[in-house]
Amino acid sequence: MEKICSALEPIFPCRESAINTLAELIGDSREAYPAAIHLFGHSGTGKTALTKAFFKQCQRQQHVRIAQLNAIECYTTKILLEYVLDALAPSQGEAVDNAERLRDMDANVLPVLLRLQQLTSLNLCVVLLSQLPFEKFYNKTGLSEVISLHLPQYNKAETQRILSTDLAHTRNYYFEKFSSQHERLETCKEALTEDFYGNYLNLFLSVFYKACRDVPELRLTARKCFDIYMEPVLDGSVEATDISRLWRHIAGPLRSALTQIYMRIDKPINEAGGGGGGGSSALEDQSVRKLAQSLELPYYGKYLLIAAFLASYNSAKQDKRLFVKHHGKQRKRMQTVNAKAKTSDKMSTALGPKSFSIDRLLAIFYAILEEKVGLTCNLLSQISTLVHLKLLSFVSGEQNIMDGSARLQCTVGLEFVLYIGKVVGFNVRQYLCDFM
Repeated sequence: MEKICSALEPIFPCRESAINTLAELIGDSREAYPAAIHLFGHSGTGKTALTKAFFKQCQRQQHVRIAQLNAIECYTTKILLEYVLDALAPSQGEAVDNAERLRDMDANVLPVLLRLQQLTSLNLCVVLLSQLPFEKFYNKTGLSEVISLHLPQYNKAETQRILSTDLAHTRNYYFEKFSSQHERLETCKEALTEDFYGNYLNLFLSVFYKACRDVPELRLTARKCFDIYMEPVLDGSVEATDISRLWRHIAGPLRSALTQIYMRIDKPINEAGGGGGGGSSALEDQSVRKLAQSLELPYYGKYLLIAAFLASYNSAKQDKRLFVKHHGKQRKRMQTVNAKAKTSDKMSTALGPKSFSIDRLLAIFYAILEEKVGLTCNLLSQISTLVHLKLLSFVSGEQNIMDGSARLQCTVGLEFVLYIGKVVGFNVRQYLCDFM
């Protein structure tokens, strides 16, 4: 058990507690396993990666045999049972990823999996990996008790600690890249210290952490933006210790990259707001347009996405003026006029999304939708679909969509929503404070 923990803890920082718990439960093949373990947490918290690595260590050190299956791939009960039966005889552990899909199968599938040890008289354990707590699995037939293990989202300090493990990868990349350029190679060796990389990650997370908690996504974006952060250091225009000037250099590209997160758009972020070449801008518009047009959202889903964008980038104080026809006259004081004379750096669409409540989202949705629609479960489920597609992200209360206490953010950029608006014939700019 100690060998397994010592092998995994350096690979999965901030998950020492979960690793130790798993090791105590199923780390010793000589002892009886629990019948079932439910491992749950939000996407990007390391459930699948940690479980696979843990079982690989068990196989290597204790010759434990594992059967792994994905409930999305085993989309029918027949396929799932065939897979389980094929792997059951030599197996001592079974891990089911995306286990929430089991709820959509026959009512007896999940109860059977949870009692598999009892039914087979084998020392085996079923591990369910899911984004949902086990309370969401209960059905009319009843379920056996399981051991639940929660992997919470990483806080900001933990996220920075995890991303800082990329320093070795970054050093190798730059050392190899400039191996034939002696001067730049020496600059890289002097600059790429733990403090320098830590300062970059602190700046990076100050922009991204509120909008995204998905560590794999943050890692990809941080690697992409670091090239821009290094540019002035490599050309000698900024010292590696001058954090304030480096922040001024990277702030615009980071905010631009924030509008692309999850979208995988090859956008020249280092030219954000700088009046880059028309060719690259045209390619960017074409990429965004193609993605927006290929997104097959329901009609009301498109309006919900537009409403979410307006809720993220407008102040709640302006909702009455923007969405209520007879809101009364607004006196134009000099303070109001001066406040509207915004520079591009102070525009809401450049500062990043703000959180909003479900109630505010629905209020804006009904205000911009011309027809009358009832508030149904189908409509609320479309909000969950937008979250699943990474077009919206939870800030808090992710399990409380139905009672309206959840808070979300819109993760798509202005260009994307403008094209969605064109599809449904809605002028998004007309309802944005930045353009009024």
